[in-house]
Amino acid sequence: MVSRIIPVDAFDLVVFGGTGDLARRKILPALFRRYCAGQMPEGAQVIGAARSEMNDAEFRAFVTEAVEEFNGNFQYSDEDLQGFLSILFYVTLDALGDGGWSELATKMQADRVRVFYFSVGPSLFGPLAERLHTYGMADMNTRIVVEKPFGRDLETSKALNRSLADHFDEHQIYRIDHYLGKETVQNLMAIRFGNMLFEPLWNSQYVDHIQITVSETVGVQGRGDYYDRAGAMRDMVQNHLMQLLCLIAMEPPSRFEPDAVRDEKLKVIRALDPVDPDNIVRGQYSAEGDRAGYLADVGDPHSTTESFIALKLHLSNWRWAGTPFYLRTGKRMRARSSEIAVVFKETPHSIFDEEAGRHRNILTIRLQPNEGIDLDVTIKEPGPGGMRLVDVPLDMTFTEALGPEAEYVPDAYERLIMDVVRGNQTLFMRGDEVEAAWAWTDPIIAGWEERRDKPLPYDTGSSGPVDALALMHRDGRRWREVRS
Repeated sequence: MVSRIIPVDAFDLVVFGGTGDLARRKILPALFRRYCAGQMPEGAQVIGAARSEMNDAEFRAFVTEAVEEFNGNFQYSDEDLQGFLSILFYVTLDALGDGGWSELATKMQADRVRVFYFSVGPSLFGPLAERLHTYGMADMNTRIVVEKPFGRDLETSKALNRSLADHFDEHQIYRIDHYLGKETVQNLMAIRFGNMLFEPLWNSQYVDHIQITVSETVGVQGRGDYYDRAGAMRDMVQNHLMQLLCLIAMEPPSRFEPDAVRDEKLKVIRALDPVDPDNIVRGQYSAEGDRAGYLADVGDPHSTTESFIALKLHLSNWRWAGTPFYLRTGKRMRARSSEIAVVFKETPHSIFDEEAGRHRNILTIRLQPNEGIDLDVTIKEPGPGGMRLVDVPLDMTFTEALGPEAEYVPDAYERLIMDVVRGNQTLFMRGDEVEAAWAWTDPIIAGWEERRDKPLPYDTGSSGPVDALALMHRDGRRWREVRS
């Protein structure tokens, strides 16, 4: 199977915060891999812009180190690297002043797409957008990319939306969530809307419940200051898990195009019921051996910020009435794993005896670390001695099903950045979608702050607080085991 590379026209791409951690770890290596894939047309240029005093040669040395450190097993030649370095440039720039802006403007080439990646804090979004207009770099071919956190509540997200809308139209603004760029997330839409097998069953009549899990083995060290102001609810649920929920629960869009898809996602968020406090479990990881606990990692012995959260949600619409959605995410968990599990109901009547047991079909979409899809089906256990049933997975691990060419699955940032260049907003959040997510999230956070709820301790390497298990057990259900 030969991958089809969709060509793009020449473009200029500027990375504000071009020497920052996100640029070093994700953005610049992703651009390099797209260069190796033949998606950087002749004349394209990538420009780093930041406060650091640096010239083009020093920036190219910085990028070389980033490529070598963060490209994993990706194979490339020295010719590839030198070719990529030749299209890199750097401008020392003051985001809040005038320094460097005229120089940056002179590097822009006429009559081509211009992408400005705001790999900076949200407080700089407005000033950067304003200066792009002041210095004549913004036109109808200009696109801006903004990273999360897109606000910390409804009020601040509205303010950020207004500050960007003062200078750019909505179709020029790309709010990036790297989870939406994952191959399996997009395959979720293909499974739902490209197969007659699943869509008739995708409703409360046949689905018992849905679980969405994003667990991490790392703690918050190195991000303690930011994380303690955000917590798992703001950092993960309001954006990443919310987006996964939207894709799993939304109605079929009329066509696969940006606004049609995002209209349906918005309907899901607006259909979410308020969450009862009894359906929320928050936790903080404890110290273990020489590994510090959450309170030490953030440097605040009195912090009530959660590093783990589990929720039971309901949607008030015809498709999902009565079907619960269980979401959980946490740091220092047993394994690094992200998955969506669609658990179907048991057969209405079993013709087999009790020894055969009760069984369910489960469709599991694995996002990381091993992207793929499993469908658990019930079969007879081989051998004599009666009808014994066992569940076995129909496994579609990409590298096994699609052959050697699937061994390298493009990184989410590779796909999303090139979608920006092409002007495809399907996998990006719209402003009203972000605000609707905060409108649902804010009352939940306000509720536990008013009650002065404290997160529950949980052991490093566990599945979270015991109360999170009870969240499922009281409904006669169980969390799926978190596996790497």
